[in-house]
Amino acid sequence: MFIVANNKERRAKTMSDEGDTFWVSLAEKFFGLLLVIIGAVMLYFTATTSGLGAFSVFFGVVSVVMLIIGLFLLLVKAPE
Repeated sequence: MFIVANNKERRAKTMSDEGDTFWVSLAEKFFGLLLVIIGAVMLYFTATTSGLGAFSVFFGVVSVVMLIIGLFLLLVKAPE
């Protein structure tokens, strides 16, 4: 019982609710936008470059996965 109460007090002292959620949300949106841009550029160059050969499927899948993760980060709300 004492350990649980002590952990709650320690957590309450170290976390500021409003400041942390703002910066976490901002970082999520920034990295989501970055992943979307990089994934879209990779997908464009993968589709337009003929010299990749067998690696075009690999880079196509990697770029689509990056796009999906980026969109997920952009659309999901941070917990409050």
